[in-house]
Amino acid sequence: MKTPTRFMKFIGGRDLFYGLILLILIGITIFIYTKISFIFTPVLTIISTVLPPVILAFIAFYLLNPIVDLLERVHINRIWGIIIIILGISGLLTGLILLTAPAIESQIKDLASRFPIYLQQMGEGIDHWIQNSFLAPYYEQGYVWFTSNLSDLTSRVTEHLGGAVEGVQNVASTITSALVVIITFPIILFFLLKDGERFKRFCLKLLPPKYRGEMNQILHNMDVQVGSYIQGQIIVATCIGMMLYIGYLIIGLDYAITLAIVAAITSVVPYLGPMIAITPAIIIAIVNSPVMLLKLGIVWAAVQFLEGNFVSPNVMGKTMQVHPLTIIIVLLVAGNLFGVVGVILGIPGYAILKVIVVYLFQKFKGRYNRFYGEEFGTYEKK
Repeated sequence: MKTPTRFMKFIGGRDLFYGLILLILIGITIFIYTKISFIFTPVLTIISTVLPPVILAFIAFYLLNPIVDLLERVHINRIWGIIIIILGISGLLTGLILLTAPAIESQIKDLASRFPIYLQQMGEGIDHWIQNSFLAPYYEQGYVWFTSNLSDLTSRVTEHLGGAVEGVQNVASTITSALVVIITFPIILFFLLKDGERFKRFCLKLLPPKYRGEMNQILHNMDVQVGSYIQGQIIVATCIGMMLYIGYLIIGLDYAITLAIVAAITSVVPYLGPMIAITPAIIIAIVNSPVMLLKLGIVWAAVQFLEGNFVSPNVMGKTMQVHPLTIIIVLLVAGNLFGVVGVILGIPGYAILKVIVVYLFQKFKGRYNRFYGEEFGTYEKK
């Protein structure tokens, strides 16, 4: 029998053919699934029901687990520590909601009623400025094109929103789903905090002993990457919201607390979030006065300077080590594939995928060094 070449040994030898056969079988399975996918509808329903509280529980787990570990190190029983933290945070959030809810509710109602007026005033101002500038001829051409091509825009929107009436009928279902999430989320969080490490050890024992050490290292790296990102991003978003609220109060911008909360929530999404957050503030400032717009620019620049030079470097550190361009691409792709959920979970998902790819590349380098290193030189370890 002919001896396999070094290249065949490098790519796996006969194991490669077994792998290709396995991929073909997986492809056939996926093809069959697409033909009988209706059979798995109950499974997909179960997953879609369970997934939201599980995701929320994992996010809260990464935020609270360090505190629980700290309490355990000072000789507080882990279960009691979990109960104290959950009750304390629940009480704190309830108090904040009760204190701020009236002001936020009135601001939201007022902003919702006046925002169309703000948009109209801003549009009239821009229209007046364009008609008195060198852009006036182009404005007329653009207006003609708009009226000729998009005159039926209202009917199109109405057509697409026609299903909204049917959506109103599903309000009860939506409320039920929200209640399920609210009720099950604390229970899942409690058991994650209590038995998370035990569950990890149980999963590792299901693997052959040969692979347990490497899988444990992979899970540890994923835990560090995702945990650091979630903790850091929420802390940074909270700091941004607080700084903007103080700045908005100083310059006297209307709806300060509502705009600050919107900024804090959207800042969870890096790079794109702040651009979304500043838009309503810009509209309100433009309608107010040019001076207010200038003040808003100064506040926003100051907050971005503090966040970029003091908050993020100290909170986020260099754990993620992801280039800004990579983050933007990941957000665009994940958003296009999975919508809002993809935008929120895209970076943690990328962090997990990065850990797996780095591990596989390390394996590739070790295999290359084994078969080609002596003749052509070896890969560096790092």
